[in-house]
Amino acid sequence: MSTNFIIKKGLDIKLLGEAEKTIVDLNAEKFAIKPPDFIGCFPKVLVKEGDDVKAGTPLYFDKYRDNIIFTSPVSGKVEAIKRGPKRRLLEIIIDSDGKNEAIDFGSSKIDSLKKDEIVEKMLKSGVWPVLRQRPYSVIANPNETPKAIFVAAYDTSPLAPDFDLIVHGQGDEFQAGLDVLTKLTEGTVHLNVDANRTKSKVFLNSKNVQINTFSGPHPSGNVSVHISKVDPINKGDVVWYLYPQDVLTIGRLFLEGKYNSSRVIALAGSEVKNPKYFKTFVGASIANMVADNTSNGDNRFISGTVLTGEKIEKDGFVGFYDSTVTVIPEGNHHEFFGWLLPGFGKFSFSKTFPAWLTPNKKYKVDTNLHGGVRAYVMTGKFEKVFPFDIYPLQLIKAVLVEDIDLMENLGIYEIDHEDFALCEVIDTSKTEIQSIIRKGLDMMRQEMS
Repeated sequence: MSTNFIIKKGLDIKLLGEAEKTIVDLNAEKFAIKPPDFIGCFPKVLVKEGDDVKAGTPLYFDKYRDNIIFTSPVSGKVEAIKRGPKRRLLEIIIDSDGKNEAIDFGSSKIDSLKKDEIVEKMLKSGVWPVLRQRPYSVIANPNETPKAIFVAAYDTSPLAPDFDLIVHGQGDEFQAGLDVLTKLTEGTVHLNVDANRTKSKVFLNSKNVQINTFSGPHPSGNVSVHISKVDPINKGDVVWYLYPQDVLTIGRLFLEGKYNSSRVIALAGSEVKNPKYFKTFVGASIANMVADNTSNGDNRFISGTVLTGEKIEKDGFVGFYDSTVTVIPEGNHHEFFGWLLPGFGKFSFSKTFPAWLTPNKKYKVDTNLHGGVRAYVMTGKFEKVFPFDIYPLQLIKAVLVEDIDLMENLGIYEIDHEDFALCEVIDTSKTEIQSIIRKGLDMMRQEMS
């Protein structure tokens, strides 16, 4: 059974530097688990610098949910435990020994397992954090049963990875992961694919799931869009979601009995000399990935995409949930009378610049805001790129004034901060909208807990 959905509102941002369909081994030497990647997590460290670890060795747990454990993605030695202001834990860095030794949690026949047994193994191995829940985009509560589970098997973000390429040849592991997910919910497991570009038999031949096809501009690949069209969230509802590489990790755990955190990461962006895919493990350092492979200018290294990713250093680490590393120029320059120039090489949503005359052109963008923060102006532009039955500007203002009831009535449960990325791009007021929405979601979570 499959259902097709056509998304009309949105905006595709075409950028230079798409990764070639080639996968090479990264051979990273260092890896890190970063607690800030996990919203609402308060870590309690279980290791100290110099400790030997294997893949699956506990590094820390959430002190308010001590059954949620975070484990090492590789074998080696704990090199550093980095903290920030107020001793906030930022990173636990592992110096890999290259052996990939792992704790054996025991392989299992999925058909014979009960839900409690599955949850216990995923928690103990450290695989559980791949499951997140809506609302709030926090790690799923193992004590709850979601009404549905969504697997987002494509991404419409700029320079997003090709999941068809990533899962190629791993049909058994992917199906095993799906079989596990079906035992975690009494509802449906939804596998959402691109109606036009998804060709992989791994996806299209998947069993025991409902395959939904989507087409349209970004954000048609966002999980929130899928949920809103397939099985909308109402107050009190909980759905879980994850991505194809997370499904593979779950499948390997039950087939191999080990935490195998293998990941394929796309290195993309206009400043990358040879953009391609790298095979590595969760939390890999990008040092070997970008060495002698980027332009010599002042570059911004991003774990994730240009719309929602996080700035990292050139020897930083890929985020737990990211499958892309993007490199673009820094925007630390000023344009003298830039508003007077014709702007033939500039991307623009409006017709301020002539970008609308060449809809298929790919652009080189930087981080320049091209202006300062100013008062909100009612332009009506947000609604053109926001495919939800929600008033985006009114919701933003409700968050700013911390009106809980209004936020709830305006549909904050249905969205995540990433859904406002395009609004942020076209915003004439230069406001950090995603940060505002994230603050609102955290406010709601604390209010409802």
